[in-house]
Amino acid sequence: MLSWKGCLLPFRFSLASVLQLRKSIERRAEISLISTQLEVARARHRIDELTDEIAKACEEREKDLRNSAPANCLQTKQAEISAAIEAKQTLLETLQTLDLQRVNQMKAYQAAHTDCQALTDLRKQQKNLYEQEEMRREQKQLDDIFASHGFAVSVT
Repeated sequence: MLSWKGCLLPFRFSLASVLQLRKSIERRAEISLISTQLEVARARHRIDELTDEIAKACEEREKDLRNSAPANCLQTKQAEISAAIEAKQTLLETLQTLDLQRVNQMKAYQAAHTDCQALTDLRKQQKNLYEQEEMRREQKQLDDIFASHGFAVSVT
């Protein structure tokens, strides 16, 4: 530690507030990315469900056709199929938008992470230098004390 007028000073990183801000930005970007990934997963799951519903409804309609079901029953099945197809198409369009949003948020997160990591690495480097200087100062102080008592200091 540095000393000033006999007081020991701890390591201080001059960009600590900037680092905290960068960490906060990185965390918000990560949360946003996770949220979008969750929305993408939900949309894909619902698309899969609709695909299964459409296939099942088509099978039932074909079965009803073979069994000579009433026209209103066939018309109802066709309306269900059409509604499911329309909902699936809407979800596919939404999924495209969400995928683009996810890609953009991934880029934003990676940039925020890189910025944060650069400051973290700088802080670690400065702290290591500080600790090395502190060890040198302590060793010099011990050497001075040792020399002041009349003992020879040998450097090997």
